Amino acid sequence: MRPTRSTFRRAATLVAAGTLVAGSLMGAPAQAAPAAASPDAAATLAERLGDRAAGTYAGANGKMVVAVTDAVAARQVAAAGATPKIVKRGAAELNRATAELERTAKIPGTAWWVDPATNQVVVSVDSTVTGAKLERVRAAAARTNGAVRIEAEAGVLSTRISGGQAIYAGGGGRCSLGFNVRNSSGVKYFLTAGHCTNISSSWYSNSSQTTLLGTRAGSSFPGNDYGIVRYSNQTTTQPGNVYLWNGSYRDITGAGNAFVGQSAQRSGSTTGLHSGSVTALNATVNYAEGSVSGLIRTNICAQPGDSGGSLFSGSTALGLTSGGSGNCTTGGTTYFQPVTEALSVYGVSVY
Repeated sequence: MRPTRSTFRRAATLVAAGTLVAGSLMGAPAQAAPAAASPDAAATLAERLGDRAAGTYAGANGKMVVAVTDAVAARQVAAAGATPKIVKRGAAELNRATAELERTAKIPGTAWWVDPATNQVVVSVDSTVTGAKLERVRAAAARTNGAVRIEAEAGVLSTRISGGQAIYAGGGGRCSLGFNVRNSSGVKYFLTAGHCTNISSSWYSNSSQTTLLGTRAGSSFPGNDYGIVRYSNQTTTQPGNVYLWNGSYRDITGAGNAFVGQSAQRSGSTTGLHSGSVTALNATVNYAEGSVSGLIRTNICAQPGDSGGSLFSGSTALGLTSGGSGNCTTGGTTYFQPVTEALSVYGVSVY
């Protein structure tokens, strides 16, 4: 199976229940609260704060939270319209913990990501990680002085889950179409998972492989998990939407970066449409077929045949189904390749 530096002075005036209390100046103009920071603005602010920040996520009230390590950074966050949360570990310490896992615990069946809400790196282990393998993970976590916690992952991490409508590989195999895209010249393609495009250069719209959709124009897996197929018939209009498996479609008008706490939906040819939320970003997943980094982690289920399918929020494309564990009967975890990376690499856009 892939985050303004202005400061403000706190007024001596205190306001309680909307009433100015002792020490206030009669007739002083009220100070407007800063506009709420968008997810992208919060991520940009965290990047500018560097090691003084440790990630962002959406709070229970929907307002973006930025984890920071000191009071000065907290004031900058508040002034920018986000909610500050002071934590113990900065980005550098969390990065060192991740590097330790990369160095000593890169075992098939493991995955890790930063949890900004708890200020830790979480490493999950599936049911295949036992005995000496599990001890390796525990030893790596112990060397990080509490920066890493271990969680059990239900089932087995695998890329063998397939989004959108079905596409069939030449020689056998089924995945799901992610998003229809086009380049600046108007040439039309579709995106899907790289572990799908790796297996075949020809892709069909039917299982008997009599109707050719197109041929592979690029593929990246492992490391990443995206691939692109050029439509063989450029005169046919390919709709820029996602099938919702109820007879209707969702028009996709743009692409964006996911954020922790964001609600999202996944469309796939095996299990149809399922909903949930983003639980982590920049996750590394160690599949048996190879490791993939930079993934979106969700609590949305998926099953074999959903790979490559669409992750979206409203009309915004977010990702391509990579892999996961569990199923859509008891629930599961699914990881997605951010679609913005694939769009940038191939020079195409959704429409």
